[in-house]
Amino acid sequence: MRVGVGARELRLAGNIAALVGAALLFPASGTVVGLAASRTVASGVTAGSGTAAAGSAAPTAPRLTITPRDGSGKVRSDLGVVVKAAHGVLGDVVVRAKDDKTPAPGVMSSHRTSWRTRWTLMPGRSYTVRASATSPEGRTTTASSTFTTQQAEQTISVSDVIPGPGEPVGIGMPIIVTFDRPAPNRDRVERALEVRSDKPAKGAWRWVSDQQVIFRTSRYWQPHQQVTFTAHLAGVRAAQDVYGVGDYTLRFRVGDANLSNVNVQTHRMVVSRNGKRVRDIGISAGRGGDWKFTTTNGVHAVMGKSNPVVMTSAWMGITDPADPEYYKLTVADAVQISSSGEYVHSAPWSVWAQGNTNVSHGCVNASPEFAAWFFGISQRGDIVTVTGTDRELKWNNGYGYWQMPWKRWLEGSALKQPVTATAVQSPHRASPTGHQPAR
Repeated sequence: MRVGVGARELRLAGNIAALVGAALLFPASGTVVGLAASRTVASGVTAGSGTAAAGSAAPTAPRLTITPRDGSGKVRSDLGVVVKAAHGVLGDVVVRAKDDKTPAPGVMSSHRTSWRTRWTLMPGRSYTVRASATSPEGRTTTASSTFTTQQAEQTISVSDVIPGPGEPVGIGMPIIVTFDRPAPNRDRVERALEVRSDKPAKGAWRWVSDQQVIFRTSRYWQPHQQVTFTAHLAGVRAAQDVYGVGDYTLRFRVGDANLSNVNVQTHRMVVSRNGKRVRDIGISAGRGGDWKFTTTNGVHAVMGKSNPVVMTSAWMGITDPADPEYYKLTVADAVQISSSGEYVHSAPWSVWAQGNTNVSHGCVNASPEFAAWFFGISQRGDIVTVTGTDRELKWNNGYGYWQMPWKRWLEGSALKQPVTATAVQSPHRASPTGHQPAR
């Protein structure tokens, strides 16, 4: 009898030791599932049998760790969800906010041992995580966790985006994003900005202030495609105690590839559409003699168009009609190419000079017939390149962003790295990519 009691005591001691060892594996920040199999192995009992097999152990089940752990409250939304598997590979991972049918997208590691949300979580929401993992021997472990995120004390959102929703634009069109308050954590905000396009394109964001950031491609957009911009701003910590509470999505379309070349020396303007030369006409550019009457040299992008536009000499400080340099003109079919007041527009009064003499205050004068045609085809973002003058267009004059070399443009990114715009993927299927979550 004493021998039997000693054996039971020995087995009991082994079970207690296994339980203590398992408890040491439980982290404070995450929920761990899969310890039952570890206890079985430690006690020397194979799963499915009631006896110990000499020199053998039960297959170990995968161990799942979910962060945040089950029951957590006031979780920082910018930290996201992390799921890890030990002794196995991850299967399905689903993260869903309460009352939201669409799972949060995620990124799986190349070895399928860890998964994390692609974007930040929404503040003040309840989330449920469900995950599974499979061991090399085929054993499966499932786990779940429910937690709530902290409410945002102060909020930030997108206040304006250029271009407009559904707008057809030219191949040089930038994406200009303005926030309703400064975002000093530029790197975190930039990680949350996503650009997708039907045709692959490389681009980069450049910050011009804490409240505005601009996306430009390294080369012109390919024509005839849709582009989708999404600011995954919900949960992003843009500043101390300042979080985004909602996402923003905009879709626009790149239309025809309109490329125009204005040669001030030869007084000619050549227009190509989708790779074909369609017009070659005489023009009259800035008369020169002073920088303010000199057409800016470089790559312009169309900013907009109006019919008519009233042009005055007020831009150079002349408002007195008695001044010899005073003027006030109403022009038709005006296509704006800079913020310093340059347009391609109809000028019936200078038809005599078009093709042979530069007489304008800096605009590109054209015949009424051509100006009406050009006005009709023009889109914001169309490229108008001017050559032959000594006044260079500044990169921040209008949409003159193409004046800045690509490497310098990239330096304005908070992350110092380009963005590859690719086609939209399924929101809940995560492939092993190099994308980093917004944090």
